[in-house]
This record gives sequence, C-alpha cells and structure tokens, in this order.
Amino acid sequence: MIRLIFNADDFGFTRDVNEGIVEAHRHGVLTATTLMANGDAFDHAVACARDTPTLDIGVHLVMVQGQSVARPGHAMPATLQALAIALLRRQIPVYDEAVAQVRKIMAAGIRPSHIDTHKHTHLFPSVLDAMARVAREFDIPWVRQRLGIKAKLAGLRTTDHFTGFGVTGRLDEAAIIETLEGLPDGLTEFMCHPGKCGPELQDAATRLKESRAAELAALTSPEVRRVIDRRGIVLTDYRSA
Repeated sequence: MIRLIFNADDFGFTRDVNEGIVEAHRHGVLTATTLMANGDAFDHAVACARDTPTLDIGVHLVMVQGQSVARPGHAMPATLQALAIALLRRQIPVYDEAVAQVRKIMAAGIRPSHIDTHKHTHLFPSVLDAMARVAREFDIPWVRQRLGIKAKLAGLRTTDHFTGFGVTGRLDEAAIIETLEGLPDGLTEFMCHPGKCGPELQDAATRLKESRAAELAALTSPEVRRVIDRRGIVLTDYRSA
C-alpha cells in the first residue's frame, strides 16, 4: 500500500502563507503542516488551526532566522553559516530554545503530532540532539524521516520515505505528478511550501515567494487528485498513520 502525507512547512510565517496552507488542505491534497513558534503570524496560524481541526499540526523548530522564543529580544542567527558559528561557540541554548518553542505551541492549545526543523538545521548534531530530546519529553511521536537512524534509536517514529526537498522552489503540478508516479510502497512524507503570494510574503525575508503560489495551485489541482486516485494512493496524516 502506498500512503502519503503532504506536509507544509512554515505555518505561522505570514498570514498569506497560513491562508495558502489552509486552502491547500480544505480544497486540495495537503494533510499536515508544521508551525513556527516564532513566526510573525503565529497567532493567526493558531486561529486558522482552531477553524480547521482536520489539519494535522506539528512543530517547525526554528534555530535560524526570526526572534528567539526562549530569550525574548534576542535574534536567532540570520543564516545557516551564522548558526554554525554560534553553535560552535556555544552561544545558543539549543535545548532551552526547543523547549520554549514546543511549550508555546502547546500552550496555544495545539497538541503536535510531529516535529521537523526550519532550513533542516537538524543536520547540526546539537540541534538534532535537542530535537530528539524534546520529541521524547513532550510525547511528539513522529520526526522527519531525514533524521534517519538516530531518530529510530531514540524511540521516535519516522516515515518510510521522504521527498520534496530536491524540488523546493520549483514544485508545480508536473513535478508533483512525476513524484506521485514513482512513489514506492510504504509511508512517504512529501514536503512542500504552499502559500498565497500577498504583501506580507512579498516583504518577508525568504526566496520562496511566487513559488508558494505555484505550489498551492499544484496541491489543489484536479489532475493531481486524479493521479492519486488512479494509483490507489492513500492520503493520510501523522495522527492517523
């Protein structure tokens, strides 16, 4: 059996991104998303979540860009290079930051089912260790498959497969269909970044702008749905997997 989770990163980034994620869920194939505790549109995302209880929500742990949750008034490193230097110098309390972000999300009434990281910062060992630790301590059962063997050894669950990383920024209907046609048996997470390209997103510090609108169109495409039905792919989420 082929089971598939379409999971959107960056819930809480801007209001137009939030609206795009909700639309991709309500009118398309998106089943899950991960929430940025330090996102500028965090409160709006929480309101959207309350209005959309079928959307499965997890934690998008942020160690780069934006403001710290654990240390109000402190900015997170602006780039991955700056994060690497800060981690090497032990300038960031990584575990404390992870705890603060998870607690903020749970205090908003959201029980996260899965966790991943913004910009894949779990590739840094100290971020990976903190992420695995908070997942266990807060009973978040699923972590992104790219965590691999370490996550499984920690008693956490991962999907069998992970896709979408290689087409970030250029994910359209054709790319989704090509991926769907080649999906193997088992459970796959398809990472995506849908959104509406409104004024907030246009002003935001991200390279993913117009591409988010293209992803939203693809995720709500009738042709994508037809391919899913033809192949017998079962859409699911982390709460149900």
